[in-house]
Amino acid sequence: MYLPPHDPHVDDPMRFKPLFRIHLMERKCATVECMYGHKGPHNGHIQIVKKDEFSTKCNQTDHHRMSGGRQEEFRTWLREEWGRTLEDIFHEHMQELILMKFIYTSQYDNCLTYRRIYLPPSSPEDLIRPGLFKGTYGSHGLEIVMLSFHGRKAKGTKITGDPNIPAGQQTVEIDLAHPLQLPDVENLRDFSELSRIVLELQEQVRREEQEQKQQQEEEERSQQAASQPAANPLGGEGAEGEETAAGAEGVTQDKAAASQPFELPMGVISRNKDYPRACRICFYGTGLIAGHGFTSPERTPGVFVLFDDDRFGFIWLELKSFSLYSRIKVPFQNAQAPSREAFDEMLKNIQSLAT
Repeated sequence: MYLPPHDPHVDDPMRFKPLFRIHLMERKCATVECMYGHKGPHNGHIQIVKKDEFSTKCNQTDHHRMSGGRQEEFRTWLREEWGRTLEDIFHEHMQELILMKFIYTSQYDNCLTYRRIYLPPSSPEDLIRPGLFKGTYGSHGLEIVMLSFHGRKAKGTKITGDPNIPAGQQTVEIDLAHPLQLPDVENLRDFSELSRIVLELQEQVRREEQEQKQQQEEEERSQQAASQPAANPLGGEGAEGEETAAGAEGVTQDKAAASQPFELPMGVISRNKDYPRACRICFYGTGLIAGHGFTSPERTPGVFVLFDDDRFGFIWLELKSFSLYSRIKVPFQNAQAPSREAFDEMLKNIQSLAT
């Protein structure tokens, strides 16, 4: 298991924890050992469910228990997972979220199902190299997000989840066709000024989407009315391709733009105070928020901030919160998708599992 560094140190390396091991014996036999808990290896089982999927089961879950009971298990988990003790956490809401995560994760006792995840394919037009990133999520701690590019959109998909937003959901979406010009540093400190800029851009995006929808409906009606297929049945798609090319060209030009000073507005909370003080470019985007148990999910406006090739941020306007993301540099082997279609299918599958 790859665990993120302790919150909020996103630039620290990932941590590694073995969960099971397989001994290959003579005559094509093998033994499986569960490595979970603190009493050493013990008897386990692995089952191949289907292609790209397998399950593990611990046959001696008593090896996971501690003499001090659940309280000792929770304190040990807290030290390993968060690098702190319960006494260090003064915020009552954060204590509640951490306890929920412990209860949720510990109930599985290393009886888990594993599914293959592909790394996102890349192209020269991408804003930065796609991949896996560690991100700060307030009281939830650090979570793993996969950044991928899809034409005029970039998507951040949760690989690890929390009691509010489960793994597989699209935590942020970046509109690469709508770069956002930040005010100078003095005005940037004023949250209301940033909010005004973002909400104006949100309204512009809404109008453009509405106009595009009306245009598509008109084209469909005119095609149905025609006695034969239109002379250029790909006209709509060609127009969209031109928009995409124009958007991509704008992004390419912006990629070479000089960096600008960056500072969080007053009142915006950041777990990591050591965020970069200069950024390359910003875009309008939306972030997914929800109540506990993924109740009442909604996409809310925000700002995607690109710092460099390995770090970006997202300002959650409604939450007045800032997430900082740093690239995971673990060289995962054999993780490339065989095709763009296979990667897109994987994204759909992990999202359907979450819902």
